[in-house]
Amino acid sequence: MDQFIEFISNHPLMVAAWVLTLGMFLFYERSKAGKAVTPAQATNLINKEDAVVIDIRPKKEWATGHITGAKHIPLSDLDHRIDELSKYQQRPVIVVCNLGQAAASATRTLKAAGFENAVRLSGGMTEWKSQSLPIIK
Repeated sequence: MDQFIEFISNHPLMVAAWVLTLGMFLFYERSKAGKAVTPAQATNLINKEDAVVIDIRPKKEWATGHITGAKHIPLSDLDHRIDELSKYQQRPVIVVCNLGQAAASATRTLKAAGFENAVRLSGGMTEWKSQSLPIIK
C-alpha cells in the first residue's frame, strides 16, 4: 500500500490521465447502453405513450412471468428478428431483461437499427416484481 501511495505522489499527471481515461471510457459505455427508465417511468410510457415492451429473456425465464402485452424476442434471436419490430419504430420501446444488464446490448442493437426511442428497464424484471407491479404467466 505504501508503494501505491508513493507511486501516486511521484506520478500525479500519469495517475490523473489514467483516472480521466477510465472516467471517459465508463461514460462512453454507459451512454451507448441507452437511457434507463424506472418501473414507474416505464408504466407511464406504456399507459400514456403506447410504449412497446420487448422482453429479451430466455423462454424459461419468460414463462415465470412477464409484463402484460410484452413481446418475447430472446436476446440471441434479436438480430435476425428485428424486422418484426419495424412497425413499432416510431413508438417508445422498453427493453426488459432479468436484471437490466443484458438490456443494454439489446438497446444498442435497436438504436443502431433506427429505434431512437429505445430505452431499458432499470433493474429489469427483478425490480418490476419487487415493486409488486403486475405480471402474467
